[in-house]
Amino acid sequence: MLAAVPLAPLVGALMAGVLGTKFGGNSMGRRASHSVAILGVLLSFILSAFTLKSVSLDGARFNETLYTWMVVGGLKMEIGFLVDGLTAMMMCVVTFVSLMVHIYTIGYMEEDEGYNRFFSYISLFTFSMLMLVMSNNMLQLFFGWEAVGLVSYLLIGFWYNKPTAIFANMKAFLVNRVGDFGFILGISLIAAYAGTLSYAEAFAKADELAAMTLPGTDWMLVTVICICLFIGAMGKSAQFPLHVWLPDSMEGPTPISALIHAATMVTAGIFMVARMSPLFELSEAALNFIMVIGAITALFMGFLGIIQNDIKRVVAYSTLSQLGYMTVALGASAYSVAVFHLMTHAFFKALLFLAAGSVIMGLHHNQDIRWMGGVRKYMPITWITSLVGSLALIGTPFFSGFYSKDEIIMAVHASNLPASGLAYFAVLAGVFVTAFYSFRLYFLVFHGKERFDQNPDAHHGHDHAADDHGHGHDAHHHPKESPWVVTIPLILLAIPSLIIGYHTIGPMLFGDFFKDAIFVNHEIHKAMEVLSEEFHGAAALARHGFSATPFWLALAGVVCSYYMYMVNPALPAAIKRSVMPLYQLLDNKYYLDWFNENVLARGARGLGTLFWKVGDQTLIDGAAVNGSWRVVGLISSVVRKFQTGYLYDYALSMVLGIFVLMTYFVWLK
Repeated sequence: MLAAVPLAPLVGALMAGVLGTKFGGNSMGRRASHSVAILGVLLSFILSAFTLKSVSLDGARFNETLYTWMVVGGLKMEIGFLVDGLTAMMMCVVTFVSLMVHIYTIGYMEEDEGYNRFFSYISLFTFSMLMLVMSNNMLQLFFGWEAVGLVSYLLIGFWYNKPTAIFANMKAFLVNRVGDFGFILGISLIAAYAGTLSYAEAFAKADELAAMTLPGTDWMLVTVICICLFIGAMGKSAQFPLHVWLPDSMEGPTPISALIHAATMVTAGIFMVARMSPLFELSEAALNFIMVIGAITALFMGFLGIIQNDIKRVVAYSTLSQLGYMTVALGASAYSVAVFHLMTHAFFKALLFLAAGSVIMGLHHNQDIRWMGGVRKYMPITWITSLVGSLALIGTPFFSGFYSKDEIIMAVHASNLPASGLAYFAVLAGVFVTAFYSFRLYFLVFHGKERFDQNPDAHHGHDHAADDHGHGHDAHHHPKESPWVVTIPLILLAIPSLIIGYHTIGPMLFGDFFKDAIFVNHEIHKAMEVLSEEFHGAAALARHGFSATPFWLALAGVVCSYYMYMVNPALPAAIKRSVMPLYQLLDNKYYLDWFNENVLARGARGLGTLFWKVGDQTLIDGAAVNGSWRVVGLISSVVRKFQTGYLYDYALSMVLGIFVLMTYFVWLK
């Protein structure tokens, strides 16, 4: 049954990708292709739900090898599954969000020529992510890790005739390679010093690793391992400064923004650190590093969301900020809180992305929020579900996002790490920033006067390659609600965004749900004990939330955005003029892209040119290759003078040679 969970989407991907495309002669039509892909993911979700029931209610666990690929010395390379509370939760999140995205895609991509190919890609992604979260060893983890990166590359560049999409997918691929280099170094160090790739066996040797130092240094080996592993998470989960790929990935179709860049792939790094908690608990240096990186990402990526005008990029920077919150929780040793926020965030962020796509469809593929307004009365389902997602995002009491976000803030406050002061300020300030840019988006899109007919780019689609499909860009057409295949996923995602936090906070954070999946040294890191002492039920926590600082910060953010964009819309422009240098800094995304392209990339090209000119041309071609034949030619030109073909010349040479040898040996005596 467990094997069927990842294999069902794989079968759907192969059938849609082979039989539904030119490669297989287009023998499957659109309806058959999306049907087989959706059925595969639906089966996977049903089996995942049964697995979650068995794990949570019956205490079922599974940790076995299914296939041994090879044995090198004593190192076994295997394929196997580990199912516990952490795995079961991830399986359900991945398959449910993927199922919603599959259904949504029927409406969103209906006019695209690559319809069947897109379904193949998203099903293949689901298979890859499931293999990652179900693995019981680091080899399979790395396979799933790289597979989701590859499929992400294919999906971001899905419209391969669009230059910006090709640039974005190459950028994502290269930035992730930087992180993955650190990730594979961490796995290699575990394999070298623990002699295993199995989670259970490596964790059993954690104390031995903690007693070692990296050869040639006085660094703790476990610290080096954990930082290398986290560098991999920085790439995959888009942490500063390896975050630069995620906003540009919005060049891909909107459904993949919800699937990959909100709910699944970008959370792989968070999942991995939580899974490796027995190692990370042994290094306070690594935990401090994680907390600092998360704090920077949570706050400074939120600032960038304030000035964005593309509806998808606002939500993208929101994703970056929330990933920073999860990372801060990991640094505070509140691993269960981090994955709890991962779960709640997956639902409301996928909802916000899909709602953004619905708005884009309704506004004839306009993505600029400055030319929207008043959409509420034309698209009521999209409006109400967007409001639910926004309220969950800013941490409104009783909504799912409140429970996970509030616990992160409390965990950081209770942490005794040196970096906790910086992190606490960042997550608190981030509450105001998140509320401000979230409701700036909400008010500009759904309220105020209609600005559809003022859009100067009304005849230029941004998101859907709409020029190729004749989707119609007449700015004077009023928006209309999306079809049921779009609105049903919005409604189904809005339900867990509203209620799942209330019903799961107890067992997931203070029960036994993660008891054998996540390890915390409570003697050193007391954040979870403090949270447990202060928890008196989900309802009491929410009621207390109305009087807590985060609620008032969020309310202040909402009120400020309402005043600036609904009451006094001239104020933002005036503020922009008065702080133009700061605006330019944010507009240029802290100049990190400029630095990467003009310093790192040009430096790498200059270094490459140096190696080519000096190393390749001068040393290898010039000295080693050309020099060797020149030396041989020189020797040959001298030696051939003695090859005359006359017997008396050879005899004379022999006599002279004997004379030289006899003289040499006499001299030696």
